[in-house]
Amino acid sequence: MVLQHAHPVDAERVARAQERGISAEDATRLSSLLALLSDPVRTRILYALDLVEEMCVGDLALALDISEDSASYALRLLRTAGFVQTRRQGRVVFYRLAARFPEPLLEHCLRELISLSRVASAEEEQS
Repeated sequence: MVLQHAHPVDAERVARAQERGISAEDATRLSSLLALLSDPVRTRILYALDLVEEMCVGDLALALDISEDSASYALRLLRTAGFVQTRRQGRVVFYRLAARFPEPLLEHCLRELISLSRVASAEEEQS
């Protein structure tokens, strides 16, 4: 049950928020994607793949100083979400960002979020 006020304080803003807001379904989908990116290993893998185009699990593990199991698990989740795709060369599987991956947008957003978190941390330390 959704509780409703008898009347809005600012009907115009309420209407604008209703018209331009995202649906609960889209918010759930976006939240799931952001949760996927909340893991440092997965985020670092995406950055690494953006820098070098493609890498195998072992090379990613070496580059990021993580275990191959961690890299493999993160890549499996990223592939399932459609963020990365694979290419097989003999017995070696190479991973790269998916063709439709919004890398410039993601990089910009993540760098801005990192900056915001640094500012917030610095402000907390000064308090």
